[in-house]
Amino acid sequence: MKTHSLTLFIIASIIALTPTVSAQKAAPKKKKATGYAASVPKATHSAVRYGTHDRHILDFWKAKSDTPTPLVLVIHGGGWSGGSKERLDRFADTQALLKAGISVVAINYRLMRHSQDVSPPVKAPLHDAARALQFVRSKAKEWNIDPSRIGAAGGSAGACSSLWLAYHDDLADPKSKNPVARESSRLHCAAVIGPQTTLDPKQMVEWTPNSRYGGHAFGKKNFAEFLADREKILPWIAEYSPYALVSKGDPPVYMIFNNTPGIGKEQKDPTHTANFGVKLQEHCHKLGLECQVVYPGAPDVKHKPPTDYLIAMLTR
Repeated sequence: MKTHSLTLFIIASIIALTPTVSAQKAAPKKKKATGYAASVPKATHSAVRYGTHDRHILDFWKAKSDTPTPLVLVIHGGGWSGGSKERLDRFADTQALLKAGISVVAINYRLMRHSQDVSPPVKAPLHDAARALQFVRSKAKEWNIDPSRIGAAGGSAGACSSLWLAYHDDLADPKSKNPVARESSRLHCAAVIGPQTTLDPKQMVEWTPNSRYGGHAFGKKNFAEFLADREKILPWIAEYSPYALVSKGDPPVYMIFNNTPGIGKEQKDPTHTANFGVKLQEHCHKLGLECQVVYPGAPDVKHKPPTDYLIAMLTR
């Protein structure tokens, strides 16, 4: 893949992952009445409830197949503070996935403003993503899904959520009376755009000195408070930071960024810096785990957009 083409793709993909000025300047896409981009086909099932909160809804696209299909779970971006499932087209090509025989689910989840009674606040969106995944597995027979071949996709905070699912131990409770809770929360793979791979402020500033994101995940007002209180919240970091959760046997992941890495140097966009990717890749490779990182000029690029990676991993 040529560097120029790769750069154009990544820039287009990462626009509006979080509610920033660059997102506001992005040219509006033509929308359907449903709120999805015109390129997204009509869902097989819409506004399916997977929990009790108003944001616990998902849409499902069923791939045509006589045998159970793989599935991609798409988790939207927005800093866990905004966004919706209708951003689906930013993170995955639904038509290409369906054509490849892969079904698709796009979810909404509780945002930070819905997390007042949850400690830490980031537990709400992360556990909602896990619950949605478990719910989808509970529908495997009805929706013709292969529960062993489910991948995740998303951008920014949704990418961080996807990596958390990829690396966290299984949340299934085999003794639960709730059949959904008995289902696995593990993934087969993940392909994400501009993820934050750590929620440890010390790691963030070591990798990228002008880091400023993440404190809200733990109820901190700003990054300075986040860094100052790090020692107090180490148990939370250990539980909710993807980097801290990586262990042998975890599934393969793919990450794509719109900038080149520069470890230890200030970055133009520290919230989505490729530094996150190369440091996670380094960590994964030490454990023998597959971890692909794509950025302008990256060596040995095997897949172009995230959807190509998902198709390769879920259909092989």
